[in-house]
Amino acid sequence: MSNYDSLHRQCRTLESLFDTKLTAYARLASSITRNHDDVEASGSTERWHDLEVEVDELLEKLQEINDQLSALAEDTENPPSQSMLRAIQRHREVYLDYARELRRTKGNVKTALDQANLLSGVRNDIDAYKSSAADSLLAERGHIDNSHRMTDDMLAQAYETRAEFARQRTTISGINARMQGVLSKPHSSSFPTAQQLLTDRPHN
Repeated sequence: MSNYDSLHRQCRTLESLFDTKLTAYARLASSITRNHDDVEASGSTERWHDLEVEVDELLEKLQEINDQLSALAEDTENPPSQSMLRAIQRHREVYLDYARELRRTKGNVKTALDQANLLSGVRNDIDAYKSSAADSLLAERGHIDNSHRMTDDMLAQAYETRAEFARQRTTISGINARMQGVLSKPHSSSFPTAQQLLTDRPHN
């Protein structure tokens, strides 16, 4: 039964490798779910596919070895011993357990990746909304600043106009004061009367 011994060793080696890869595969799902990281940016999708390919290939090889062991168990010309049959049966059970565990883990990984991608999409939408809101606030702030500048300009013009009116009032007041001064002087010195004009007129 040298063929059995070879298949038995190969089966145990594949089982050990498969268990290691399946554990890493399941740990990836747990990491994605726990960290909620950006799956695409962190490369989780690539790691997931790489590990999935490896465990699929290992499970396929494990199935081939188990099929060969099952063929040995059914060999009527060289029937295996009871211990061999028990070992072959045990390998078959381990293979079936691994196949079920892989299907379950694949479902968990897919769910974790879908959730992580959904969260990433929500974060991107929130960031886009915040950016849009910030742009709107900046634009509104610009409008307000422009309005304030226009108001300041109008106030400055109003103050300048009021100052100009004050200067004009001062000028007019000065003119009025001078005119009042002229009008208040005695008529004899400022405006000669008609009699004075006649008196001062030279006689022919």
